[in-house]
Amino acid sequence: MNNIFKVSLLAGAVLAAAGCNDKQAETAPKAAESEVVEAVSAAVETAPVAEFANEDAKAAYAIGASVSRYIEKTLAEQEQLGVTLDKEQIIAGISDALRGELKLKDEDVIATLQAYDKKLSEIAQAKQAEATEKAKTEATAYLAENAKKEGVTTTDSGLQYQVLTAAEGDKPNAEDTVTVHYEGRLLNGEVFDSSMTRGQPATFPLNRVIAGWTEGVQLMSVGSKYQFTIPAELAYGDQGAGNIPPHSALIFDVELLSIEKAAAEPVVADEKAAE
Repeated sequence: MNNIFKVSLLAGAVLAAAGCNDKQAETAPKAAESEVVEAVSAAVETAPVAEFANEDAKAAYAIGASVSRYIEKTLAEQEQLGVTLDKEQIIAGISDALRGELKLKDEDVIATLQAYDKKLSEIAQAKQAEATEKAKTEATAYLAENAKKEGVTTTDSGLQYQVLTAAEGDKPNAEDTVTVHYEGRLLNGEVFDSSMTRGQPATFPLNRVIAGWTEGVQLMSVGSKYQFTIPAELAYGDQGAGNIPPHSALIFDVELLSIEKAAAEPVVADEKAAE
């Protein structure tokens, strides 16, 4: 959803093609170079081999291709909001601008694109609010049902856990470093991260991860396997992370492999007590 707000980059590309003066062009954000390169690179593998009269002709063609691929990518993102623009009108606008035959004044171009940005922003915000409410409702319902399952325990914080494989022995403190194998899933079953798939366990200080992990792994002994169902407020909250949407409750299967105890704090003698 965040990519939709890059519509202004399309505005920047069109304004540049229209030849607006520097002061006017400053009102629209410029397209990020990396975004354009990415869009062009995506088409390179499937592009047919072509011959050009010289390197300048090839460069001119590449400029046109880079702009069109970037615009195409941006339009596809906007279609996720239900907004579809006529590509022929976009082609006409670019063509007219390059020929000096624009049917709009520069100030009209800027005003029109600003209004379009505002329209898309309002649609995107409404869809984001709808998605947020849906995620919250789904998480609440799932956690309520999961709490009723046999073997599932809910802590005071709202963390839910189930012992898959029990073990005896030391348990880590929040300051300790642990090594674990794990798999993380969304409520729909989609795996978003897995050390098992990578074939490499993860090692980290227990107090440097999400709150649900810090609390949950402290319940475990080496060799045990737990399943944690973590509410969004103990995970990534209203921000989300990577391919984890905002307000997502998460499911983790975790196996604790080892514990490295934190170094003990040096004891400072009380000078008065020593006297």
